[in-house]
Amino acid sequence: MLVHRKKRDRYQMQAPLTSLIDIVFMLLIYFLLTTSFMVDEGIKIKLPQAKAAAPQTQQEITVYVDREGRAFLENKEVPQEMLFKRLKEMIGGQQDRLVVVKADRSVVLNKAVKVMDLAKAAGAARLCLATEKDF
Repeated sequence: MLVHRKKRDRYQMQAPLTSLIDIVFMLLIYFLLTTSFMVDEGIKIKLPQAKAAAPQTQQEITVYVDREGRAFLENKEVPQEMLFKRLKEMIGGQQDRLVVVKADRSVVLNKAVKVMDLAKAAGAARLCLATEKDF
């Protein structure tokens, strides 16, 4: 009777993964804490909500319209008569400059449309009405 010996498995070397996992979590925490979160500071308004809102990435001119219908440009209140002149100066001859109107959701629509008309008359070829993404 022949007796065959069982072959023993060779010992395989395994690298300890615990320290590697710790380093990965530390890097994840580091990047979460050091990334700059975009915070818009300025006039306190509540934007209207939309399901199809898309973020804008280009340099833009932002006009805020608060609930009383006052227009703000660069966080400074600008009367309706001066808004046209200031927008025309900021747009200059650039046809592709984007003008974003951030109107409070409780503002009368007519006041927001007046600001958009002034921007269009000042030479803005591209207009955008800002919204918040509805979750």
